[in-house]
Amino acid sequence: MSRFFTVFAALWLAGNSAAAGPPDNDPRLAGLRLPAGFRIAIYADGVAEARSLALGDDGTVYVGSLDQGKVYAVQPDRTGDGKSDGVNVIAAGLDTPNGVAFLKGDLYVAETPRILRFKDIARQPQQKPQTVYDRLPTESHHGSRYLRAGPDGKLYVSVGAPCNICDPGDPYAALARLDADGSHFEIIARGIRNTVGFDWQPGSGELWFTDNGRDWLGDDRPPEELNRLPRPGLHFGYPYCHAGDILDPQFGKDRSCSDFTPPAWKFLAHVAPLGMRFYDGTQFPAEYREQLFVAQHGSWNRSRKQGYQVRLVRFANGKPVADQPFIEGWLDEKEKVHGRPVDVLPMPDGALLVSDDLNGVLYRVRYEAPAPR
Repeated sequence: MSRFFTVFAALWLAGNSAAAGPPDNDPRLAGLRLPAGFRIAIYADGVAEARSLALGDDGTVYVGSLDQGKVYAVQPDRTGDGKSDGVNVIAAGLDTPNGVAFLKGDLYVAETPRILRFKDIARQPQQKPQTVYDRLPTESHHGSRYLRAGPDGKLYVSVGAPCNICDPGDPYAALARLDADGSHFEIIARGIRNTVGFDWQPGSGELWFTDNGRDWLGDDRPPEELNRLPRPGLHFGYPYCHAGDILDPQFGKDRSCSDFTPPAWKFLAHVAPLGMRFYDGTQFPAEYREQLFVAQHGSWNRSRKQGYQVRLVRFANGKPVADQPFIEGWLDEKEKVHGRPVDVLPMPDGALLVSDDLNGVLYRVRYEAPAPR
């Protein structure tokens, strides 16, 4: 049996369809804080190690994972109770299938070394996938690929550095794109240690992405990055310069940070910004439209933890001007971690989904206007 093909009728029919969702007083919601008027609930449970999210044409949300090796299909809410109608495993036994993308009816899944295609996935949930590209690096360090389908119909995939700090050359530490059939692979940006989230800005159509900074420069260095790619070919500094103004002590000799593209915005160090989406819905108040939500997975290389929240990056005139908490409470005052957000996804009804790989759930956030007094 091939290593990556394991879609069985037994997985689909036996034990993989979730029952009714958990109540809104679920303990995994305890302590979560949002701005006034917003409400959070668990949309789907039993999504072990829930990672990256992709939305199908019929409202199904496809979810990748890491060591679970599974891809899930989270069924839409057709009953109107605000919860998914069920969760199915559509593939198992894969190699770190973090990245998922939906394009013209097909589901694409990025394993560490390759990209797979599940054709016409809504009609054929049980199938052997096709390999569309199999020349990605095989190293596991930063080997969990992020994958999106761009507005140009191409696939965009991350290729992280196979290390904390090194100078590996192409195709590492880069962002690449290719045609949906696997042809015309090209690197469009370099100097990116590890991006695990990107999206296209409404209006400008420009690609923005998060980047996780290097470790072992201290608690507060370097800041994590939000970057803007107005055109292909830019270099964002890694491993020579970090966050636009910090020369690397090992690789920065005889280099200048002015030679590289600085970040458009800086987060705190070691918060691990991962999935991000511009909000294009109308269910949230108007001041949230075309603003950016970023999932911060949380720190490990720090004397005191930080991150573990969803941040809202405020934009004005197309540029970031501030960032603030949107969902917090997964890290308590005693530094106990209660959840780790990974990706965010605006839904057709304007709600925002958030994946949590620690709790194995998808949350759903909606705005409820206060009742008139």
